[in-house]
Amino acid sequence: MQSLPLKLAPGSDLRLSLEQLASEQKLYGFVLGVVGNLSRACFQCPGQEQPSVLEGDLEVITLNGTFSPEGVHLHLSLSDGACQVWGGHLENGTLVQKGVDLLLGMIEPSSVQNPSAAAAQETSVQETSIAQPRLEIAVLPGCPWCARALRLLRTLDLPHRVETINGDDDFHRWQRRSGMTSFPQIFVDGQLIGGYDDLAAMHAKGQLALLR
Repeated sequence: MQSLPLKLAPGSDLRLSLEQLASEQKLYGFVLGVVGNLSRACFQCPGQEQPSVLEGDLEVITLNGTFSPEGVHLHLSLSDGACQVWGGHLENGTLVQKGVDLLLGMIEPSSVQNPSAAAAQETSVQETSIAQPRLEIAVLPGCPWCARALRLLRTLDLPHRVETINGDDDFHRWQRRSGMTSFPQIFVDGQLIGGYDDLAAMHAKGQLALLR
């Protein structure tokens, strides 16, 4: 295992920053430690339909979970000005206040395979490690419909690749590909299916389960 220190600047989106890093650099691993503060926290509590949102001077207590090029699964706990502790599934829209320092532990993709089967299934393991998810989604930071689409994919535990729009060049590139100016933009096997409403319609028909 290798470790990687990561410093996030004020205004950075905590979740999207880790998603983008893992996607662009093809990293697999987990969060070893975190210190810092937030101006806004967005997290999903168990049994709630919508994420909880807190704003103010918020101190990060823990951040646990994993990251990979296919996405992240992270749980956040934090305290507010009254030292009340909150926590849940980390969502997009969680913003760094003065700074957040992370220590990431990185592992080789092959290490997530079953070691006992590695010798007998070497070819299969290699193919699995380079396989790309059938679902691809382009999102805008702070977009509520993008957040809903990502939450639906995570809830259904569907492998997917996330592309974050970080500037005009990214925006125009995806516009040329899809012909759309709105986000999210969702593709299955390289073919455009549309935005959040189209994704939700596929889920209602039971079609998303076929993509596992």
